[in-house]
Amino acid sequence: MNYLVLLRHGQSQWNLENRFTGFHDIDLSDLGKQEAADAGKRLKALGVTFDAVYTSTLKRAYNTAQIALENAGQGDLVPKLIRHDDLRERDYGDLTGLNKDETRAKYGEEQVHIWRRSYDVCPPGGECLQDVVEKRVRPYYTANIAQQLLDGKNILVAAHGNSLRALLIILGAETPDTINKAEMETGVPVVFELDKGKIIKRYALTDKKAA
Repeated sequence: MNYLVLLRHGQSQWNLENRFTGFHDIDLSDLGKQEAADAGKRLKALGVTFDAVYTSTLKRAYNTAQIALENAGQGDLVPKLIRHDDLRERDYGDLTGLNKDETRAKYGEEQVHIWRRSYDVCPPGGECLQDVVEKRVRPYYTANIAQQLLDGKNILVAAHGNSLRALLIILGAETPDTINKAEMETGVPVVFELDKGKIIKRYALTDKKAA
């Protein structure tokens, strides 16, 4: 059995300010740094040693990976972090930087919900989740991560809400019809126990689980 762990970055400053972030390279808030540290402690309690760690080129993701690894006792992996643009958050286009509540007031709750949660409807100038799945994350996963999991390697992917939701679809853990119900909480590792690439168990690594 081997492990794939998906870790959404800790709270960013724009998460705190309730803004659409997308490709904007904003750093972690103080709470986000603590969430990353807590995630590392949970990973240490899990007792899994990672063979490779993948993250995006946005600092809120790779800083989360670094803090988590240091707190998991695997700081030796920090210089070996594999960063790639394909694992970045979904591009929110013209919505980037806007306050979500103010955007709802301007365009309406229903329209903003469609932009945020529809699988195949893009926000103005941005990407839909289907774009993230098919144009970025699936090709990257297939070329770089899938075989390592089949070979029994333990892999950590520290990325973003939507790039990780894309991975849930690629893994077959969710579908375009069910993905809206799958929330990736900031700083909470989601663990997949695998056997020859097949998902045996999936769970969020809370303090209770880690204990």
